[in-house]
Amino acid sequence: MHTELFHPLLRSSISCAHSLIPSIPQPRRDALAALGSWIAQRADEAAEAPLLFICTHNSRRSHFGQIWAQVAAWAFELPHVRTFSGGTEATAFHANAVHAIQSAGFGIRIEREGDNPLYAVQAGPSLPEILLFSKHFGDAANPSADFAAVMTCTDAEEACPVVPGAAARFSLPYDDPKQSDGSGRESKVYAARSLQVASEMLYVMQEAGGRT
Repeated sequence: MHTELFHPLLRSSISCAHSLIPSIPQPRRDALAALGSWIAQRADEAAEAPLLFICTHNSRRSHFGQIWAQVAAWAFELPHVRTFSGGTEATAFHANAVHAIQSAGFGIRIEREGDNPLYAVQAGPSLPEILLFSKHFGDAANPSADFAAVMTCTDAEEACPVVPGAAARFSLPYDDPKQSDGSGRESKVYAARSLQVASEMLYVMQEAGGRT
C-alpha cells in the first residue's frame, strides 16, 4: 500500500482504517471481495472501472464511498478506478459529513456556495481534486453506462431495483449517521462511519490489486 502521496494526517487515518480490516466480518468480506473481483476483471480487460455509489439523498454515505474508494484505489495503484456518487434525489453534502472528512485529513475548499455547495476535496498536493456535490445518480456528472452501481443504503436499493446503464450492482449498505444529528454525538458517529467505509474500501482495492 502506497500512502506517501497523501496529506500526513490522512496517512494516519488510512493506517488506522487499514488496521481494522481483520475485524470485518466474513459475510461482509465476501460482499466486498465481489466488488474487488469486478474491479480486477476490468483491469484484466484493460477497461476502466467506474464506481457509482448510490444512497437516498447523496449527502453522507455515498459521498464517503466515493471519497474513500478513490483514495484506496490510489493507495493500491489502480489507475483504472474512478469513483462517483449520486442519490435517488439531490440535497447537499451534509455539514457533519464534511466535518468528518476534514477531520480525517482531507483538504476541502468550497468551489460554489448555495443550498447545494460544490466542494473540492484534496487527498494530497499532487493528486487530482475530487469534486463533490449532491446530485441524482443519473446526473450528467456521473457515468451513464458500463459502471458498477454500489448501493450504500437499503432505501435506495429498494427504490432502484434497476440502475440504468449499470454493468454490475453491489449491495453494501451502511447504517446512516444521520441518526445522530442533534444528539451531541455527531462528530463521533460520523467519524466512525467514515472510518468504517475507509476500511472496507481499502479491503476492496486490496482484493482488486491482489496485494496487502
